[in-house]
Amino acid sequence: MSEEGRFTIHLTQLEDYQINVQFDWKKAADLLMDEPPPLGEASGPNASRLLAAAAANCLSASLLYCLAKEEPPGHSLRTEATCILIRNEQKRLRIGGIEVKLIVADELVQSKRFERCKVLFEDFCVVSASIRQGIPIKVSVQDQQGQVLHSSE
Repeated sequence: MSEEGRFTIHLTQLEDYQINVQFDWKKAADLLMDEPPPLGEASGPNASRLLAAAAANCLSASLLYCLAKEEPPGHSLRTEATCILIRNEQKRLRIGGIEVKLIVADELVQSKRFERCKVLFEDFCVVSASIRQGIPIKVSVQDQQGQVLHSSE
């Protein structure tokens, strides 16, 4: 379950606000992202929805791994993620919080490991633990020749 180091994904604007995401895994399908109206057409999830999905997926996988290791029972977990959007002092839209609800089947609750896992699994979720601590992000804008036009550092 360990994944250390770095990975790079590639995003390409198609038209308007539609962005194609190409992942670094050959078997992973590309993902179409879009913004909701009035900017886009909501033909794919936007970044806020993907962040909520990433946190919820990571927590789900972490709980399943703790409870069942390599062979979690199918259809034993449903997860709901609610993203709370707020405006900051400058009236810019921000993510004010993410609420994740994991709904476990009786099969998981009756696991010998459930009591232990329910207090451990959150700490092993890479995404939600990182979001909670704050993730430094370096940003640069370059032209097609690679010249740096802007850097957030």
